Amino acid sequence: MLVLSRKEGEKLLVGENITIVISKISGNRVTIGIEAPRDVKVVRGELERQVAAESNVAGDRSAELDRIAVVERERISSESQVFHLRLKIDNEMVALQKDVG
Repeated sequence: MLVLSRKEGEKLLVGENITIVISKISGNRVTIGIEAPRDVKVVRGELERQVAAESNVAGDRSAELDRIAVVERERISSESQVFHLRLKIDNEMVALQKDVG
Protein backbone atom coordinates (compact mmCIF):
# COMPACT_ATOMS: atom_id res chain seq x y z
CA MET A 1 0.00 0.00 0.00
CA LEU A 2 1.25 3.44 -0.91
CA VAL A 3 0.83 5.92 1.96
CA LEU A 4 1.02 9.63 1.13
CA SER A 5 0.61 12.81 3.15
CA ARG A 6 -1.50 15.51 1.55
CA LYS A 7 -2.67 18.94 2.64
CA GLU A 8 -6.10 20.42 2.08
CA GLY A 9 -6.59 21.32 -1.59
CA GLU A 10 -3.84 18.98 -2.85
CA LYS A 11 -4.50 16.25 -5.38
CA LEU A 12 -3.51 12.69 -6.11
CA LEU A 13 -3.55 11.35 -9.65
CA VAL A 14 -4.39 7.68 -10.22
CA GLY A 15 -3.63 6.58 -13.75
CA GLU A 16 -4.50 9.03 -16.48
CA ASN A 17 -8.12 9.76 -15.70
CA ILE A 18 -8.73 9.59 -11.93
CA THR A 19 -8.06 12.50 -9.59
CA ILE A 20 -8.47 12.47 -5.81
CA VAL A 21 -8.71 15.90 -4.16
CA ILE A 22 -8.32 16.50 -0.43
CA SER A 23 -11.25 18.87 0.02
CA LYS A 24 -11.35 19.46 3.75
CA ILE A 25 -9.54 18.34 6.89
CA SER A 26 -11.33 18.81 10.21
CA GLY A 27 -9.90 17.03 13.25
CA ASN A 28 -9.68 13.32 12.44
CA ARG A 29 -12.07 13.61 9.48
CA VAL A 30 -10.91 14.09 5.90
CA THR A 31 -13.31 14.94 3.07
CA ILE A 32 -12.16 13.92 -0.39
CA GLY A 33 -13.43 14.45 -3.90
CA ILE A 34 -12.97 11.86 -6.61
CA GLU A 35 -13.03 12.71 -10.29
CA ALA A 36 -13.32 9.57 -12.42
CA PRO A 37 -15.01 8.43 -15.63
CA ARG A 38 -18.58 7.17 -15.22
CA ASP A 39 -17.55 3.60 -16.05
CA VAL A 40 -15.21 3.50 -13.02
CA LYS A 41 -17.07 2.21 -9.97
CA VAL A 42 -16.22 4.17 -6.80
CA VAL A 43 -17.56 2.62 -3.58
CA ARG A 44 -16.82 3.22 0.10
CA GLY A 45 -15.03 0.23 1.57
CA GLU A 46 -17.76 -0.52 4.12
CA LEU A 47 -20.33 -0.77 1.31
CA GLU A 48 -18.29 -3.02 -0.96
CA ARG A 49 -20.04 -6.27 0.07
CA GLN A 50 -23.50 -4.71 -0.21
CA VAL A 51 -22.77 -3.37 -3.70
CA ALA A 52 -21.34 -6.73 -4.77
CA ALA A 53 -24.47 -8.51 -3.48
CA GLU A 54 -26.74 -6.05 -5.30
CA SER A 55 -24.68 -6.54 -8.44
CA ASN A 56 -25.14 -10.32 -8.15
CA VAL A 57 -28.90 -9.90 -7.72
CA ALA A 58 -29.01 -7.62 -10.76
CA GLY A 59 -26.97 -10.18 -12.71
CA ASP A 60 -29.36 -12.95 -11.66
CA ARG A 61 -32.35 -10.84 -12.73
CA SER A 62 -30.72 -10.10 -16.05
CA ALA A 63 -30.00 -13.80 -16.65
CA GLU A 64 -33.63 -14.67 -15.77
CA LEU A 65 -34.90 -12.01 -18.20
CA ASP A 66 -32.63 -13.45 -20.90
CA ARG A 67 -34.08 -16.94 -20.26
CA ILE A 68 -37.63 -15.56 -20.43
CA ALA A 69 -36.83 -13.79 -23.70
CA VAL A 70 -35.51 -17.03 -25.23
CA VAL A 71 -38.62 -18.97 -24.16
CA GLU A 72 -40.87 -16.20 -25.48
CA ARG A 73 -39.05 -16.13 -28.84
CA GLU A 74 -39.41 -19.92 -29.09
CA ARG A 75 -43.13 -19.67 -28.25
CA ILE A 76 -43.67 -16.99 -30.87
CA SER A 77 -41.71 -19.02 -33.40
CA SER A 78 -43.84 -22.10 -32.63
CA GLU A 79 -47.06 -20.09 -32.94
CA SER A 80 -45.84 -18.70 -36.24
CA GLN A 81 -45.05 -22.21 -37.50
CA VAL A 82 -48.51 -23.43 -36.44
CA PHE A 83 -50.12 -20.46 -38.17
CA HIS A 84 -48.21 -21.14 -41.40
CA LEU A 85 -49.07 -24.85 -41.21
CA ARG A 86 -52.77 -24.03 -40.73
CA LEU A 87 -52.62 -21.61 -43.65
CA LYS A 88 -51.02 -24.28 -45.83
CA ILE A 89 -53.67 -26.82 -44.83
CA ASP A 90 -56.44 -24.29 -45.51
CA ASN A 91 -55.00 -23.56 -48.96
CA GLU A 92 -54.78 -27.29 -49.73
CA MET A 93 -58.40 -27.75 -48.58
CA VAL A 94 -59.52 -24.94 -50.89
CA ALA A 95 -57.60 -26.53 -53.77
CA LEU A 96 -59.16 -29.95 -53.03
CA GLN A 97 -62.65 -28.43 -52.92
CA LYS A 98 -62.06 -26.81 -56.33
CA ASP A 99 -60.89 -30.17 -57.73
CA VAL A 100 -63.90 -32.02 -56.31
CA GLY A 101 -66.45 -29.34 -57.18
